[in-house]
Amino acid sequence: MKLEQHPLELTVHSAPRPDEAMTDSKQTKYGRWKMLAIWLVCAAPVMASYFTFYVIKPNSTTSYGDIISPPKSIPNMPAFAVDKKPVQLTSLKGQWLLISVAGGDCNTACEQHLFLQRQLRESLGKDKDRLDWVWVVNDDAKVKEALKPALQAATVLYVAPTDLSQWLQPASGKQLSEHLYLVDPMGNWMMRFNTSTDFETAKKIKKDVERVLRASASWDKAGR
Repeated sequence: MKLEQHPLELTVHSAPRPDEAMTDSKQTKYGRWKMLAIWLVCAAPVMASYFTFYVIKPNSTTSYGDIISPPKSIPNMPAFAVDKKPVQLTSLKGQWLLISVAGGDCNTACEQHLFLQRQLRESLGKDKDRLDWVWVVNDDAKVKEALKPALQAATVLYVAPTDLSQWLQPASGKQLSEHLYLVDPMGNWMMRFNTSTDFETAKKIKKDVERVLRASASWDKAGR
């Protein structure tokens, strides 16, 4: 039996042309830049928050309030609305917060804080919708019926004192109820204000609040 002989066939692949290699390189670079752009968009709020606090933030020589450094992030702990429905404290994220703390019986100092919070928010004009005023009730006392009409624009939450101490803290020798607390939209407690009934103190607190709102205007919008 005679075997047929065929010449050995080889498949020859041509080398990539320089223009094709350049195209692949451009596509790879474009893909990397696209991924970087997506990452920057996702990370922008966090980066802006830290930029606002660490770079543009008020400092001890220009601010009235105490700077909390490092800022304390809002813990994922339970709270209750006035109607006793459970909510998570982290649901407050997404807005600037001006917080007061007092028992549900709300003594004269408490009422003054609530009035100051409302007036400060209203005085912000077009930026007022970027700030929520919050009353944290740290006992089991019911909110007085006489106060409820004035609290329609406020957020009122019951939080156990032991839970609240994991987040907000008073100045040395003070009580939680003696301050107002400023929290950024990322949930970071960043400033603490000593309060007073005099007009000058209110002006100083307003100036600090306006400063941080102005610094964050490029990335923070009204609403959650």
